[in-house]
Amino acid sequence: MDMFSTAAAYFHKGGYVMYILLLCSIFVVTIAVERARFFARADVGRAFGRKFCEAMGQGEYDVAQSMAGSASGILPEILTGVFHLVMGKEHGLSGFLEVQSGIALSQFRRRLYYLNVIVTLSPLLGLLGTIIGMISAFSVFNLDSGQATAITGGVGEALIATAFGLCVAILSLVVHSYFTQRIENIVTDMEQCFSLMEEHQEEMRKTLRTEGGATA
Repeated sequence: MDMFSTAAAYFHKGGYVMYILLLCSIFVVTIAVERARFFARADVGRAFGRKFCEAMGQGEYDVAQSMAGSASGILPEILTGVFHLVMGKEHGLSGFLEVQSGIALSQFRRRLYYLNVIVTLSPLLGLLGTIIGMISAFSVFNLDSGQATAITGGVGEALIATAFGLCVAILSLVVHSYFTQRIENIVTDMEQCFSLMEEHQEEMRKTLRTEGGATA
C-alpha cells in the first residue's frame, strides 16, 4: 500500500501531462492485446509455410491443398482460393494474389500506425510536462528564502514527466517492433507460397498445351 501511495504521489507531481501519458500507455496495452489476439487467429505460423513449400516443391500438390484446407488463418484461406483458380485453369492468378495479399497485410498492419505515433508523441509530451514543471520551479526566485532547495526539488519533480514519457515510448516501440517483425515473416511466407503456386499454374498450362497439341 505504501508503494502504491508513493507511486501515486510521484504521478501527481508530474503534472497534468501525466494523465495524457497514462491514457497513451493504456492505449498501447489495449492495441497490444487486440493485435496479439488477432495474430493468434490469423497468423498460421512459420511451420505451415515451410511444410507447404516443401510439399509444393516435391510436387505433392494434393497434400499441399489438403494442408491449406485444413489449416486456419489468412494465408491458408488465400492458398485455398488460389488452388481453385489453378484447378479452374483461370488466368487471373497474379491479380488475385496481389489483391488478396494487400487485403491481408492491411488487416495485419491495422492500428500499428498509432503505436508509431505514440513512440514520437510520448517523449514530446513528457518534455512538455518537464518544461511546465521547471517554469513553476524557477518561479520560486520570487521567494525570500529556501530558493535552492525549492528549485532543485521542483526540477526533480518536473523530470518525472520526461521519465514517464520515455517509458511509454519504449513500451510502444517494443510492441510495434514485435508485430512489425511478425508481419515481415508473414510477407516472406506469402511470397514463397505464392511463387510456388504461380509455378504450379504455369506447369499446368504447359501440360494442357502439350496435350492439346498431341490431340490435334
